[in-house]
Amino acid sequence: MHEECGVVGVSFKDEAPAALSIYYALYALQHRGQESAGITVHDGAQVRTLKGMGLVPEIFNRQDIQRLKGHVGIGHVRYSTTGSSKIENCQPLLVSFKSGNIAIAHNGNLVNSKELRTELEKEGRIFLSDSDTEVIAHLLVKKLMNYELEDAVQELMKLLIGSYSLVILIDNSLIVVRDPLGIKPLCLGQIDNGYVVTSESAAIDILNGQLIRDIAPGEMLIFSNGSYESKHLVKSRNHAHCVFEYIYFARPDSVIDGELVYNVRMRIGKTLFEEHPAKADIVSPVPDSGITYAIGFSKESAIDYMEGLMKNRYIGRTFIMPGQDMRETAVRLKLNTIRPNIEGKSVVLVDDSIVRGTTSRRIIDLMRKSGAREIHVRIASPPIISPCYLGIDMATREELVAAHKAVKGVEAVINADSLGYISLEGLVKSIGIPLDDLCVGCLTGEYPVEIPGERCTRRQLKLSEF
Repeated sequence: MHEECGVVGVSFKDEAPAALSIYYALYALQHRGQESAGITVHDGAQVRTLKGMGLVPEIFNRQDIQRLKGHVGIGHVRYSTTGSSKIENCQPLLVSFKSGNIAIAHNGNLVNSKELRTELEKEGRIFLSDSDTEVIAHLLVKKLMNYELEDAVQELMKLLIGSYSLVILIDNSLIVVRDPLGIKPLCLGQIDNGYVVTSESAAIDILNGQLIRDIAPGEMLIFSNGSYESKHLVKSRNHAHCVFEYIYFARPDSVIDGELVYNVRMRIGKTLFEEHPAKADIVSPVPDSGITYAIGFSKESAIDYMEGLMKNRYIGRTFIMPGQDMRETAVRLKLNTIRPNIEGKSVVLVDDSIVRGTTSRRIIDLMRKSGAREIHVRIASPPIISPCYLGIDMATREELVAAHKAVKGVEAVINADSLGYISLEGLVKSIGIPLDDLCVGCLTGEYPVEIPGERCTRRQLKLSEF
């Protein structure tokens, strides 16, 4: 399972440079995408953009940031969901039309992007990328030709099916939009001389700012001249916040839809023990995503917390081993055991999720070779049985081990002495948001939007305008 994307928008009320603040915010969101990054700014007269493949500090240097002159701007870090990994799909995307320039960055995934793209191509519109973000950009330009901004965005939202948190530059105005179900996170903060909008509040903290609130599902904010106005364009009876923001994606120090992620994960760890207690010598996480859960499990169980695995934080995502016989070496490059901590001991091994099961098996085998006597695996999400269509690059249904095997079957695949998943009820209780306001499609096979061939909870079919 890979990260999704992160977006940033900054608007200053004077001529203060926006690019440096966007750079730092993107650095704080690097965990959400390591494939590409980009920054676009506007100084009131000219738009400037720089983007490239790789990590934020690899793409931008001091001279680049100084050249990106402008007091308003947007930024993006990307891991591809719709659209392949190439420079043409880097964001922000910049398009020109007769009234000026539009730059747009998008976190999310449209499930009807192919249909929308086909209709636009029939009209003669030319695409330079294969991302759904360019579809949104073309549709917005089309609507702006016939409507004022508020009505244009409202008409745009009627066409989009899926998840989208958008930051948009229309000349030197910053426009921010969150989809009516609030699937992807988006929050507003105040910083010196202006405002910042970003996927996670941790980026606001990095800028020494103050979190004001979440952007409401279906809300549009328009920033100009040091102030902003809010327009609630669309509402839904229920929301569908992505459950995996709490389980895996978001930083523990972020506040997502009113909940500090660290506290949520601590509660999940405690619930894991309540639902699946174990007699063991130590509780150990799979770093880094299992750490907070393991602490919660340890506190509730009174079993000592001790690290049995150490992560190499300097290995890149794209590391390629030369042969299949080197798989164990590849695992050791990322994770190595702390042998004295686990040798001869019964271990509760806590992780965020199991997708294919192959990595879990290799980790467990590694720990057994280091002398672990027993390994009891506890997982902070229910079994993942269905793919995600709304912005997570997850395995196909055929590749998901829990889609085809019961818990005992998965237990055998990963070579654990016991396996316990948190229940959906326990997860929802731990998050503190009602089930009807969460997207749990990957855990239940029922999605909050209509997807061909899949079951739909039909939460989005009753939209009404304010």
